Amino acid sequence: MKSESKKILIISYIVIAAFLLLTMRLWQLQVLQGSKYRKLSEANRFRIMTIPAPRGILFDRNGIPLVKNSSYYCASIIYGEFDKGKVDLLSKVLNMPVEEILEKTNKKGMSPFVPTRLKQGLSFSEVAYIESRRSDFPGLIIEVEVSREYTYGNIGSHLIGYLGKPNLSQSKDPAFGDVPPDAFIGQWGAEMLFDKSLRGTPGERVIEVDSLGREIRMLIEKQPIKGKDIELSIDIDLHKEAEKAFGERAGALVAIKPDTGEILGMISKPSFDPNLFTKGISYDEWIALSRNKNKPLLNRTLQSQYPPGSTFKIIMAIAGLEEGVITPETKVDCKGGINYGKWHFGCWRKNGHGVVSLHRALVESCDVYFYEVGKRLGIDKIYDYASTFGFGKETGCELVNERRGIIPNTKWKQEKRRQPWYLGETFNTAIGQGYVAVTPIQMAVMMGAVANGGHIYRPTLIKDAGPVLLGKAKARPETLEIVKRALYGVVNEPGGTGWAAKSQLTIIGGKTGTAQVIAMRDGSKYLPERFRDHAWFIAFAPVEKPEIALAVFVEHGGHGGGAAAPIAKKAIEGYLKNSTLNQACPGDKARVQGKKQN
Repeated sequence: MKSESKKILIISYIVIAAFLLLTMRLWQLQVLQGSKYRKLSEANRFRIMTIPAPRGILFDRNGIPLVKNSSYYCASIIYGEFDKGKVDLLSKVLNMPVEEILEKTNKKGMSPFVPTRLKQGLSFSEVAYIESRRSDFPGLIIEVEVSREYTYGNIGSHLIGYLGKPNLSQSKDPAFGDVPPDAFIGQWGAEMLFDKSLRGTPGERVIEVDSLGREIRMLIEKQPIKGKDIELSIDIDLHKEAEKAFGERAGALVAIKPDTGEILGMISKPSFDPNLFTKGISYDEWIALSRNKNKPLLNRTLQSQYPPGSTFKIIMAIAGLEEGVITPETKVDCKGGINYGKWHFGCWRKNGHGVVSLHRALVESCDVYFYEVGKRLGIDKIYDYASTFGFGKETGCELVNERRGIIPNTKWKQEKRRQPWYLGETFNTAIGQGYVAVTPIQMAVMMGAVANGGHIYRPTLIKDAGPVLLGKAKARPETLEIVKRALYGVVNEPGGTGWAAKSQLTIIGGKTGTAQVIAMRDGSKYLPERFRDHAWFIAFAPVEKPEIALAVFVEHGGHGGGAAAPIAKKAIEGYLKNSTLNQACPGDKARVQGKKQN
């Protein structure tokens, strides 16, 4: 008996609790939200429309907009309101196959009241035509999204990036849970890296419509919140000058501010036009782009690694001075090469440089001098100094997954090849050949460290974000000054290999490099392009107070002095013209602008 009473009591409690919950829900709907639903109940029919948020604008460091927002139009259907007998007519209006419309509107679980996209990326003329016929098709609507227009086309495209629809993995990622499935998001470069800040918050409109789907009045409107504008660290004028100088050649350029690590320029050639993606790239266009043998989608600044050639002699000079195996007065007699066992290690100048000290060895890029430095140092010491300048590790740039490069030592050779290290391999390493490999961004960071007194900064894409110090290179100030004087001579002294970078606007210091692709023989200049040497030039300017450091790489460009140095000169001048303009007082600024126009 007691058991039955207890059951009745429990059931009574459950009924009372359910009644209380029902009462609270009714109170919420009728009292708290009564006015809202009263408006909706009075309407003949209503729709909830998403208002896309204007995306934040990307600016260069001088406030120049790199992108602008544009409208992206789509034809959608609310299937619950559509007359299914008009599919044939609708296919003519939209210029779509009947089968494609049926496939999109007959999916399982599809809501009859939620718009379904039929055709995307409509032109203005298509929108006008569809609007003129829309009254014949209840449920047919035009939806508007926010897309991008990339003002400078393929200039800076690897850095700026592009927008696209969420892919399959992104649609399942909780980080994109608040993104509508048909919205545009950043898929590359800065657009992807800063997507969350740029994206903004969509708004919402609740509208009343008549039986033909025409808007009668707006009931509720929630305004969208614009995404955050971002001022990037890059200089678009530097980009334009450098990309023009590259022409059709493949290669890469990275320019940074030596005192902060801000990226002033990042160029990968060949590039691509991000406007291809703004209205949905076609399958044929994507295949042509992704299978292009010149790899326009590859970001060579971070994702490709190459032998540094003679630019590596900067590391050799610093290591030799720091370890005391040479002094600035140490002389070596270059007769065009050295012999080691059955092997001959030549100098690029077959007749030799004669007796040279460190300064002239760097200015004229004497290989024999640095064979001797490498012999005195040994590979493990070379490894130690190269590592402190950032080689063999990521720089920390978050744009894409970057390669680490290779700086070999005895341990590396044993682990990778199960072999001991040989002196001949040290000779190759000493002139930036053999196993050693670097990325263009690593070279720019190293050049920045030489220019700024040995500080290694993480590269950043945001202007005035504040420097992030990653470490200090193993080099005394006096050592760096000796090297910097020699790098001045490379460009400005007779016999310097970087003479093509000499500028009337500023004083440039730098180092050329020619990275061998295959063993060269007489007549090799007639080899196919894919077998020709790579060209490097790394530089900083002005020499007395560096504001820019950069690395230029030209694939199969031949000699660094002839192919890469002129590009570096154009890039440096393009940046320093803007730097001078922005630092001028208003009167001076106007005069500088007048000079630029003349």
